Amino acid sequence: MVKKKGLGLGRGFESLIPTNLVEEEFDPTRKEDEKVSELRELKVEEVVRDEDQPRKNFSKESLEELAASIKEHGVMSPIVVVKKGKQYQIVAGERRWRATKLAGLTTIPAIVRTINAQNRLEMAIVENVQREDLNPIELATAYAKLKNQFNMTNEEIGKRAGKSAGAVINTMRLLKLPDEAKKAMQEHNLMEGPMRPLISADPELVHEILPKMIEEGWSARRVERFIAEKKAKSSQKAVKVDTFVKEEAKLCKKYGVEVRVRGRSVTLSAKNDEELRELLKKL
Repeated sequence: MVKKKGLGLGRGFESLIPTNLVEEEFDPTRKEDEKVSELRELKVEEVVRDEDQPRKNFSKESLEELAASIKEHGVMSPIVVVKKGKQYQIVAGERRWRATKLAGLTTIPAIVRTINAQNRLEMAIVENVQREDLNPIELATAYAKLKNQFNMTNEEIGKRAGKSAGAVINTMRLLKLPDEAKKAMQEHNLMEGPMRPLISADPELVHEILPKMIEEGWSARRVERFIAEKKAKSSQKAVKVDTFVKEEAKLCKKYGVEVRVRGRSVTLSAKNDEELRELLKKL
């Protein structure tokens, strides 16, 4: 079972999943994970790298930057390890482990699993990604879990899921959506295609468009068109405002008050009665 005490970080297991993309409420294998995982604070010297891990070179500059961050904020996400004898072998998070040592810390938060538990959990996640009834956000979370807790590449995940590496990447991008959009996908069974254009959209625009998408079943093309029209209107408005910047500056200098030109209106604003009297004299 998962231990939630003794971490010295004031946070529980769910908030320390080793990537901010794996969120508890969207994780289809969370219950299985809790049964086979133990969150502990390990001594750095107890942890060893996996000698079969293909990545052996780490940027010195990058490690130093991460070490500086760890000194200030601590290790924000635990590494994942499996018990091997008296030591713990890293499955995911070697860079964080190296940076922790570089920062001079003596302990590091880690999700501890046995080798068998790690294998069983991997199989459970793979079985889930092959399900047809999994909603896109749960699928994206499962992909992210395989990538971040099992060191799988996009290509390896794609092979397990029967998808291309590009499809895996596109689905995982959904995890960058605002929480409101992710919850809407889960609650209203919204499809992946229409949601993709919202990934880089402003949260306020997402809030505005979601009810329309839910009620009217908008297609991806309609969502894209709506966003494009909104951007066009905003650009036109900005151009109209900027058109009179020079004129506003000239009038401000002439009359000594704040001047705003909007549409066909010119507004001169005095800060106080004295400034207003001076303005009236100039008009």
